[in-house]
Amino acid sequence: MAGKVKSICEEKVNPIIEQMGYEVIEIDYSKHVDGMNLIFYIDNDKGITIDDCEKVTRAIDPVLEELDPTDNKPYILSVSSPGIDRPLKTERDFKRNESKEIEITLFSKLNGKKLFKGVLKAWSESQITIFDGKEDVTLERKLIANIAPVIKF
Repeated sequence: MAGKVKSICEEKVNPIIEQMGYEVIEIDYSKHVDGMNLIFYIDNDKGITIDDCEKVTRAIDPVLEELDPTDNKPYILSVSSPGIDRPLKTERDFKRNESKEIEITLFSKLNGKKLFKGVLKAWSESQITIFDGKEDVTLERKLIANIAPVIKF
């Protein structure tokens, strides 16, 4: 069911959100404490405010009512920012974080380490290269569990 809901939303709802000037980072349809939730995580170059989330919610709620992607099963609709520390997933995420410090966590240790920090230098579908302060480190994407920006306050 979750796959069907996501598929319908990606095909019919994402274009509406994108026309409004936002990027859909992720769609999550899953059970939470309060029941089934359909969450759209959106972003743009300026950052996301509560007003942005409300504007998108008002635009897509009637469309979702008409599409009925959950086959009349109840759900709670949310539109949210993915947060400043969200994992890097899209090409846009990598471009936005180029030359910035990132943190890479591996599924298992490589040369005795699971965590690598450094400045993002290059990326492709198969590899990520960072400069760790001493040298360039290139890691295979298939070994990587998570890539996120380093947040400094």
